[in-house]
Amino acid sequence: MVTKFYQHILALAFAISEINENPKILPNVTLGFHIYDSYYQEKMFYRTMLDLLFKSHRFVPNYRCGTQKNLVAIIGALGSDISFHMADILVLYKIPQLVYGSFALKEGHTKHASSFYRMVPSESQQYMGIIHLLQHFGWTWIGLFAVDDDSGDHFLQALEPLLSQNRICPAFIQRIPNQGNFLSFDELIDMGWSINTPFMESKARALVTYGETMTIMWLTTIVALFFREYNEDTSVGKVWIMTAQIDFSVTSMIRTWNFQLFHGAISFAIHSNEPNGFQTYIQNKKPNSADEDGFFKVFWEQAFECSFSNSMLSEILNATCTGDEKPESLPRSVFEMGMTGHSYSVYNAVYAIAHALHAMYSSWVKYRAVKVFERFDLHSVQPWQLHSFLQRISFNNSAGEKMFFDDHGELMARFDIMNMDLFPNNSFIKMKVGMMDPGAGEGKQFTINDNIIVWHRSFKQVTPISVCGDSCPPGYQKKKKEDMDECFKCPDGQYPKQSRDRCISKLMTFLSFEESLGISLSSVSVLLSLITTFMLRLFIKHRDTPIVKANNRDISYILLVSLLLCFLCSLLFLGRPTKVTCILRQTTFGIVFSVAVSCVLAKTITVVVAFMATKPGSSMRKWVGKRLANSIVLSSPLIQAGICVVWLAISPPFPDLDMYSQAVEIIVECNEGSVLMFYLVLGYMGLLAIISFNVAFLARKLPDTFNEAKFITFSMLMFSSVWMSFVPTYLSTKGKYMVAVEIFSILASGAGLLGCIFVPKCYIILVKPKLNIKEQLARRYN
Repeated sequence: MVTKFYQHILALAFAISEINENPKILPNVTLGFHIYDSYYQEKMFYRTMLDLLFKSHRFVPNYRCGTQKNLVAIIGALGSDISFHMADILVLYKIPQLVYGSFALKEGHTKHASSFYRMVPSESQQYMGIIHLLQHFGWTWIGLFAVDDDSGDHFLQALEPLLSQNRICPAFIQRIPNQGNFLSFDELIDMGWSINTPFMESKARALVTYGETMTIMWLTTIVALFFREYNEDTSVGKVWIMTAQIDFSVTSMIRTWNFQLFHGAISFAIHSNEPNGFQTYIQNKKPNSADEDGFFKVFWEQAFECSFSNSMLSEILNATCTGDEKPESLPRSVFEMGMTGHSYSVYNAVYAIAHALHAMYSSWVKYRAVKVFERFDLHSVQPWQLHSFLQRISFNNSAGEKMFFDDHGELMARFDIMNMDLFPNNSFIKMKVGMMDPGAGEGKQFTINDNIIVWHRSFKQVTPISVCGDSCPPGYQKKKKEDMDECFKCPDGQYPKQSRDRCISKLMTFLSFEESLGISLSSVSVLLSLITTFMLRLFIKHRDTPIVKANNRDISYILLVSLLLCFLCSLLFLGRPTKVTCILRQTTFGIVFSVAVSCVLAKTITVVVAFMATKPGSSMRKWVGKRLANSIVLSSPLIQAGICVVWLAISPPFPDLDMYSQAVEIIVECNEGSVLMFYLVLGYMGLLAIISFNVAFLARKLPDTFNEAKFITFSMLMFSSVWMSFVPTYLSTKGKYMVAVEIFSILASGAGLLGCIFVPKCYIILVKPKLNIKEQLARRYN
């Protein structure tokens, strides 16, 4: 549990308590609230959201009851991902959502605008604040840490052009896991090595960090594990510049670690002005009270590292909670008594909803001309009715600050610039040293007081320098160096820019469902699957007609099902390769196609054996019937399945990255493991096709109205032609086009079998039903 976040709940409860005790706001109305945990997981969040929307009504048979929990608005969430997922649902029901986290709006957000309100300033103000801060101190060579999610992508896309325009260069850009991704130990080691370069880059003293509280906790964990020597005695310190969404916090597992590297950090913070009585409200709360919420005891145990009786933590923690512990004694990295910016946003969100409801109440009273003693029924309020009042509210909160939304649904506020003085016990003092206020006059939007800033101890209270090159001594000047002494090769995964002065990351490429080629191939696959399904239903419906019964209808069913699976298995080749799809796609294709070709072979041999058995004294009569055909259909795919089992046992396919075939792209592909086994699968399938073709060719002139030999000959000729041309084409292409060639071959050869063997029969069934009778067959035969 991140114990600092519990203050957000306390700020919510404190604001509700104030409003319910204030006779000037919503008289005769009592506000209530429910708290739901997002768990940092989308799956759990959606379950929680559905419970909130659809389990807040009680049904009593034969009674018409009033709503027990009338939902009028939702406050949340803190993180960007959960907030936007929440908005996707709430916009459908027009329920107002008041967000208290500081993050950028994603593209296409206009669809949420009607129900989305932000209790924080615009993110773009913070970007300009970072630029002003770097310019103020002359920091032109910096490091960038950004959370590895969509919000981190947006931050880098927005900030990097601003840095370039102001001649500020990033020495490195390092991504950090987001709050919902928990790393394995191996991944943690890889992450530790990847940030080794940033910490060794001594000239980049200013490190801009963007993310959330869990982001900085990940970073502190990695630094504590891999850079234990990086502490207050380090000769080279860093200046951490943190964005407003980050709140320095530690959990019980890492509370005793040394985090002095963050001493002197400068952070942007959502403006906060603590209302009267908030700290007293916290001090009066006791864990033994029956009125406390279900989170309070968990918070108390983890914050004070003690346990109550019958608690799950009693076996881990030796200390027993008395309930008399003092929250004000906790380090600020564990819990703050003063209201933080996020808590202040929650507090103002509650008041915004209350004032909107009060405005609705006032207009209702005026419109209805009712008497004062008549009760305003809050249960009759619908969430969508609140929007027009929220958009127009303007009030002074109990701290004396005016609150109102602009045309974009954002609260008109500012960012404070804070400086952190970190103590050895990981407690700290944050002092306001400046602000970023876009509402101030020209030249006054950014202000900072250098004299009161506390720097990292290694700087000895001298303003740090973060530039690419050292300054020249008096009497000297710098001259541009035209050529490099030596060239170096770009690392794997990067390629040189055309000017040969820097390396650029390669783009990952694979054949996806979204691109035009992928859409075309998947559409053809689905179309052929539907056609095959239609033919199968047609054959089943007319199963007792001569044309279906001729030449073993059961094998016809198996052939149609196998062709359906062939068309569908081509979809396994689309999308980003994974371990499962790499194993399944070639083996599934090989076995299913072997079933199809063996069915064709069984049909052909059935015709040949039937006519050979008509000769007097023929020994082939014992083979007439379904036994021979069934044996072929069963045994041939089993051999192919055996080959595939051996393949998977000795060297199975796996997802791989080809970094060298293309100059500017990394090909995400399936490595076939054993190329020999791959071509053995193709070779066995080709062997079956050649045998089928030869037998069908020999039987093409046998005198039978329903003899399929001619059609099978053409189908196998097309089948063989496709796969003979496949091999050289496959070997001469790379990347996603290699995958496209195989998909095309699967679809083309399958369509050839379907068209040559079954289309003529379907034509007779649908268009020429008079030919599908025994009398007509006998007359034509004679």
